[in-house]
Amino acid sequence: MHPDLGHSMYEGLEDYAVLFIYALFCTKRRSDNLRYYETGLLEIARKNFKTFTSAVIFIIGLLTEPQFSRFFSVAPDLKLSSELHNAVKKIIKSSPYIADEKIFKLMRKEVRCKLTESEFTPLAYSQDRLDGKQANMFLADECGDMDNYPIEAMRSSQIALREKLGIIISTQYPNDNNAMIDEIDKSKKALDGLNDYEKRFSLLYEPDDEFKTGDIWQTSDIALYQANPAAYAHDYMFAELLKKRQEAILYENSRPNFLCKHMNILYKGLGVEGFVDITKVRLCKAPKDNGFWSGRQVYIGLDLSQTDDNTSVAMAAYDEIEDLIYVKVWGFIPADSIEKKSQKEKVNYNKLISNGDCFACGDEVIDYGFVERFIQSLPEKYGVEIVQLGFDRYNAISTVQKHESGEEPIECVEIKQHSSALHRPTKLLKEYILSQKFRYEENQMLEINFENSRCTQDTNLNQYVNKKKSAGKVDMVVSVINALFLLQVNVLDNMDQGFGCQII
Repeated sequence: MHPDLGHSMYEGLEDYAVLFIYALFCTKRRSDNLRYYETGLLEIARKNFKTFTSAVIFIIGLLTEPQFSRFFSVAPDLKLSSELHNAVKKIIKSSPYIADEKIFKLMRKEVRCKLTESEFTPLAYSQDRLDGKQANMFLADECGDMDNYPIEAMRSSQIALREKLGIIISTQYPNDNNAMIDEIDKSKKALDGLNDYEKRFSLLYEPDDEFKTGDIWQTSDIALYQANPAAYAHDYMFAELLKKRQEAILYENSRPNFLCKHMNILYKGLGVEGFVDITKVRLCKAPKDNGFWSGRQVYIGLDLSQTDDNTSVAMAAYDEIEDLIYVKVWGFIPADSIEKKSQKEKVNYNKLISNGDCFACGDEVIDYGFVERFIQSLPEKYGVEIVQLGFDRYNAISTVQKHESGEEPIECVEIKQHSSALHRPTKLLKEYILSQKFRYEENQMLEINFENSRCTQDTNLNQYVNKKKSAGKVDMVVSVINALFLLQVNVLDNMDQGFGCQII
């Protein structure tokens, strides 16, 4: 029985929930009649009754799984993990046929089914050891706020089981290194036939890609429905979502929570010193085209940070015909610091490295020689002519001397890291992004850096990206600005200067 509505589950469950439950329990293998799906993934916005749906699944599992089965819920903390425990108890107490101590025993820390001698225990990632447990069925709730360890620990416990089930549920979260991102990626690739994860049943309630960039989300009701299936059936819920959307449009501080939790659009807040909205940046994404660079004159921006920190190289070119600025950016991190940095910064550096956005070099410190050789290889690899290299003097003197005195010397220009020098290229970058005249190849690391970027204004209202006040690493954005400084001085300024006389 539905505890709040007072009638049967068939009437009380949302349509998506019925589909989810039937798919997980009723899809069987013809060969042995065992359950087909081993993973159930539900990406859905807040307040769509997802915990209640999970409770129904667990009660069915407690009644039907083999004898002595064990069930676990895993969440970032015990309070959140106990939400499922409370929902299970609430449903049992409201259902006359199972609200019997001969069937279920409701305890403070667990629920036991006496018919099958099975038990359900809520666990907290923050305080419980997850290894050493065998889970016939587990639920990872709000895994957008956790890394991969809890899910992998539960899956590892199921290796010896022929019939098992893992349920993964979450909204989006405003960080780039969480388990939900990887799980969604696996499911999307499975749906596209790009991997063999066929034993996953996935309901991904998120807006189409067209709503994830720009300002379309501010006016499209379709995007709200796509992330909130329950709102389609309940007018009062949709009315509340419209109010929250209007608040997110008017007040930027409300935007991250609304876009992540109510629309499943990955978004980091900009705050009062934000540089540029990431949804506007993503409108400038272009497909990979190495042929574009062949024969181009390019300007290199270098942000050579401390030896144990991130370093970045950016290559920029201007297309006069279309009035577009193209950039290609790479990051460099110490090889032995990948795991440490991933955990500290909440960024999946292994994934960025596999995507080609980033390189691991050196051990616990950056191998400057690797970076220098990489820059020197650009003309041969992409067919470009390096006109100038712009650098911040800090930590770069030795590298600059090598480039200037090499077999194929590169003219290097020091760029003063002050608002007086950086304001113009920073303003140029923002204007070209907003007018969609900026192009970059798909690069998650660059997008993360744009999300992290915060700006400072001096007394003359000159603006520049401030590393200390930013919300994380911004070295890629800084290297792009250094490259644009040179491009602006050498190309764009020369196009604008002078007067012309027309002869009639």
